[in-house]
Amino acid sequence: MDRVIYNFDSLPLRQTAMPAPQRRSIYRAPRVPEPRIGIIYNPRSHRNKGQDLACTGAGRITVAQPRTREEIAHALAGFARDGIDFLIINGGDGTVRDVLTMGQAVFADRWPAIAVLPKGKTNALNVDLGAPADWSVEGAIAAYAAGRRIQRRPLVISSGNEVGPPMLGFIFGAGAFTLGIEAGQDAHSLGFFNSLAVAATGAWGVMQALFGTDRNKWRRGTEMALRFEPSGAPVPRSAHGDPARRSMLLASTLERLPMGIEVFGQARPGLKLAVLDRPRRRLLAALPAILSGWRPRWLAAAGLHQLDAEALTIEVAEPVILDGEAFPPGRYRVEQGPELTFISP
Repeated sequence: MDRVIYNFDSLPLRQTAMPAPQRRSIYRAPRVPEPRIGIIYNPRSHRNKGQDLACTGAGRITVAQPRTREEIAHALAGFARDGIDFLIINGGDGTVRDVLTMGQAVFADRWPAIAVLPKGKTNALNVDLGAPADWSVEGAIAAYAAGRRIQRRPLVISSGNEVGPPMLGFIFGAGAFTLGIEAGQDAHSLGFFNSLAVAATGAWGVMQALFGTDRNKWRRGTEMALRFEPSGAPVPRSAHGDPARRSMLLASTLERLPMGIEVFGQARPGLKLAVLDRPRRRLLAALPAILSGWRPRWLAAAGLHQLDAEALTIEVAEPVILDGEAFPPGRYRVEQGPELTFISP
């Protein structure tokens, strides 16, 4: 995450794109013998050094190196005109977020098959999909014919100000999660990446919440109101802490997280929530066991809720995070997007 807060109005209001085809409830990209391939290459991603630009079979491969979201939209529109069957995203979770966001007007819910090369700092999506850390363009092309096909639905995050298109991503959070992402930048600067960075920042946050005072930002919580949609019913809350505040919200459609942590409970598809009302020391002391799969009956009463949702609205007084990038306080709607087909070895 850059140390800036991005606004939805930084996204182009009109994307240059092919008209979206008529929507279907489920669309799975077909497998074709000789796919046309489009590659989005982010030269700024942590692990990219240009080596993946040397591609064979150039007649059916098109590579684009967009540096802005506007350029991503133009590149994807060109891929759509070419009729690509396979989209390779060479970058980290933030690159995936921007490509999916800008591809909405191009592909709607009829996306080509997608592969993601884990070139970022954390690569949470690739942990879920099971792609190796050293996966290359050549490996992804080989996996198109022989690899696994995994269906995932990204989160769709709509801003209450209705400026710009909705954002598509896989991990949305607020409260202590925002603080953790900020701390993660310090971990990256010290050389911690991927699961090691998750462990370092998680341990730091727990220590702050365990031993800090109620004035500590890790303990005081964030003003937020959470409601299920479409019912409008409030998300359950324990009796602990300020009713107007929650310590943390985390939402995702991923089924496996880095280091195998089970913050949402047992692995399952769909939109899942983890909500912490207040960082009580008893709960934090048990957190390692809980994240490893322990399910005591007192969790919800103690203030940790592991829930499923069709959709959610959140009104929050501090910045939120979507796939490592900060967005301003406000009102957001969180729901599931189209079913996408991902390729993995």
